[in-house]
Amino acid sequence: MEFDPVAGAVTVSGDGLPRVELRRTGGEADAHTPVGTRAADRLALTVDGAPAALALAKGRLTRRSYWVDAVCGGVRYRLVPDSFAGSRLLRDGRRVGSLECDGDGRVDASWSDTAKVLPLDVSVGHALAAGFGTGAQPMWMTATEIVADLLN
Repeated sequence: MEFDPVAGAVTVSGDGLPRVELRRTGGEADAHTPVGTRAADRLALTVDGAPAALALAKGRLTRRSYWVDAVCGGVRYRLVPDSFAGSRLLRDGRRVGSLECDGDGRVDASWSDTAKVLPLDVSVGHALAAGFGTGAQPMWMTATEIVADLLN
């Protein structure tokens, strides 16, 4: 995997894996997202050179509000936080694995024993995790921080 946060680019490739590229296509980078933005209109996702659809939630109070969707060749992927550090990867609504990445481009993956994990799952999962990070605070922790900020 290649990860360049300055350029806003992630490339996943390897033996038996389809090449997946996620790139920021313009605008200023934000400091909160490894690839530099959560605006889908400023991102391009390709699988072996073919464009893939990308949709992102805004990321608000709840963990689930940080989901990222990608549609590649008719397969729908969703990466959604499920703990402070980790996110689950769903393929067409079914869990295929858990991923962790703290924004440095290194992804740790644990694949489901009950799902048939495909090479595309691995490439897309790693690209999304590296590009957007994984995990999120629980809502109660975020709310506590908001209240603390208001009191200061």
